Order: sequence, then C-alpha cells, then structure tokens
Amino acid sequence: MIQRRNVIIGALGMAAAAATAGCSAHRTAGRGAANWVEPVANTEKPATPVRLTVTPAGGATGVAPVTPVVVTAEGGTLQSVTVTAGKTKVGGAVQSDGSWRSDDDLDYDKTYKVVATTADATGTTNEHTSTFKTVAPQSLARITFQANGMSALKTGHTYGAGQPVIIAFSRAVNKAAAEKAIEITTSPAVEGKFHWASDSTVHWRPEKYWTSGTKIEVSVKAFGVKLGKEVYGAKNASTHFQIGRQLVAVSDYKKHVTKVYIDGKLVRTMNCSLGKGGTTTGAKGEHISYWTTGGPHVVLSKERVHSMSSESYGITDPKDPNYYAPEDVEYCTRISDTGEFMHAAPWNHSLGRANLSHGCINLSVADAKWVYENFMVGDIVDVRNSPRPVQIGNGLGDWAVPYRKYGR
Repeated sequence: MIQRRNVIIGALGMAAAAATAGCSAHRTAGRGAANWVEPVANTEKPATPVRLTVTPAGGATGVAPVTPVVVTAEGGTLQSVTVTAGKTKVGGAVQSDGSWRSDDDLDYDKTYKVVATTADATGTTNEHTSTFKTVAPQSLARITFQANGMSALKTGHTYGAGQPVIIAFSRAVNKAAAEKAIEITTSPAVEGKFHWASDSTVHWRPEKYWTSGTKIEVSVKAFGVKLGKEVYGAKNASTHFQIGRQLVAVSDYKKHVTKVYIDGKLVRTMNCSLGKGGTTTGAKGEHISYWTTGGPHVVLSKERVHSMSSESYGITDPKDPNYYAPEDVEYCTRISDTGEFMHAAPWNHSLGRANLSHGCINLSVADAKWVYENFMVGDIVDVRNSPRPVQIGNGLGDWAVPYRKYGR
C-alpha cells in the first residue's frame, strides 16, 4: 500500500513539473522537449435570435382589406416577404427603415399567407409563416353619382350653379360612417353641408349658389369601410365636374315676368303665366294643387317635345273642367318631379297678364325655345311670391331650405 501511494504521488509531481515547464519562456521543441499550445479563449457571442413582427397578427380574423401588411425584423434583416391568397400575390416593398409593407389592397373574405425569410447576425436564415383572414361582409354597398333622381352625373361634365353633389349608395348605410368616407374638394374652396334625402342617398351643397367656373372633385373611400351593421363599401368611387356660367332665372307670380341673369347680368326678360291656383281632388283621391311651387328650383332635364295631359296627375274625367287630352308640348325644361316645366304655350294668350296654367311656367314659343337652347341641368329657376313653397324632395329643392337648416 505504501509503495502504491508513492507511485501516485510521483506521477502527480511529474505532471506538475511539466506544467511548470509549459509556463516558462518559449523554446523550440526538440528531442526530449515538451510541446505545449496555449488554449485561445472563445470570445464570439452566440447570435441573437431574430424577432419577427407581422401585422395583421397570425390567426387574426375579420381584418379590413385596406389594412396594410407590415413585416419587421428586430435583431436581423428581412431577406424576402411574400403575401399570397391562393394564386394571387400582394405587392409590396422594403421601406427605408428596413420593414416590408404591402402597397396593394386586399380582398374581402380571403385567407392570406405571409412567408418571411430572415437572416441573423451570422447570416443564418430562417423562414417564418403566418396566416390571417379578411372580413366577409354580408352585403356590399355600391356607389353612384347622380345629377338628380332622373339622371346620372357625367364625370367631367358642366352643370349649372344649383347642381348639388349627390352620392347614392346601393344599400342603406350608417350616415356618420358614410360622411366620413366622403371627401369633397372645390376650387375655389367653399364649405358645405350634407343633407340625407334617404338612408342611402346624400346631397351636399355650399351656402350659396356655385360661382361660375367652380371645379368640384368628389372621392368616396368606401372600400373596406364598415358602412352599416353588416354593410361594407364595395369599391372606392370618384368623380369630378365643373360649373358653367351662373344662370339664375326669376319668375315673379305677381308681375307675370321671368327674368334671366347670367353671372349677375340681366340677359333676357320674358312674359309668362304661372299656375292658376286652387286645388282639387283626383280620381284616386289625390290632392292636386294648381299653384306653381315657390322658391328656388333646379333644372332637372330638357325635352324637345313632351306629352302632357291631365290624366298624368289624376284628372281622368273628360267632363271635369280641369281635364285636357294628351298633347305634345314643345321646348320643355323640367324643374320639379311633380311635373312643373317651363314650356311653350301658344294657346295661352295671357302671358305677362294673368296666371292661367295648371302649374307650369307658360312661355311664348320663342322664349321657350331660347330657354331650351340656353339652359342646362343644374341651372336655377326661382319662383317668387307663390303661396305654396317647393319641398326639398320635389326634384332638387335643396336651395329652398335656409343653409342653417340644411342637413348637418
């Protein structure tokens, strides 16, 4: 036992001696010399894992299709990003801060797959995948622009100084949400108000008639916007139009005269005959008034010839003193939905002297032809001194309502 202990201690001593020799001054290894390589400490730190952030988050549902897809990498760099829904690829680009951002809108009711490749500080790459789903609306509201209830607004067309902006949605919408999506720009700039003619149609007008040459641009950014409980905007829509000369015609009930002003200057004076007044009841119980409605009207359309008869508003009995058979009337300029026109009335021999019409503004053939040829949709016809005011929903009675009471 004692001998064994001595052997072990001797061996340890030799090892200690060798270690001491290795710590001495460097010398060239030779015969019998010990070879020693000093270990080098590993100073490299392990690469920090890349932290990837994807918006919308993986597993998200009900995402609005206007939501941009944004991918950022912290602690590394983005090598590539692809966003797809089936075979459809969403466009996008790397931004100045190194993030990736989509530049295309998404679609409704689609599942999108985001695949991002990142590289850490050592160059090691990893692929990350996530999915999300866009909202699936129960119904979509489409947008059209109207000149009035009878005709569409023509983009780039010229209209009269009373033409309001009219936006029609194909479904009832939340009014506040819809207004927020609407942007109206005018040159020169003016403020205006919204008036909802129904739950799906909104008008917008300034305080005063448009000045000549005004340009109006309308944009409705409705795509992806929740416009009602389960209603979303189908697409964005836009239009633009301009105002021509400012034409205002004033028909005076008491003076039996219509004067036409263009940009404030009187250009024509015409003898006329307005509604004879009084009321009656139609064949189906309709309330019929023979007063021409008072206040500012807006020209809705023009017809070279229009067939008129008392049957159109409820008088069908030929024995009724108010009955008259269908007749083709020339040079008709419509100013209301209820059948009020400025038109030629060669049978009326009281122009400029008495009001004998059934509610229209009777003119001579020459004057009615001039109106037909010179007036445009959107021009103003203001009937003064009538005891029966035009209602806002009768054609475009928007200007008959004081601005302080007009809409919101």
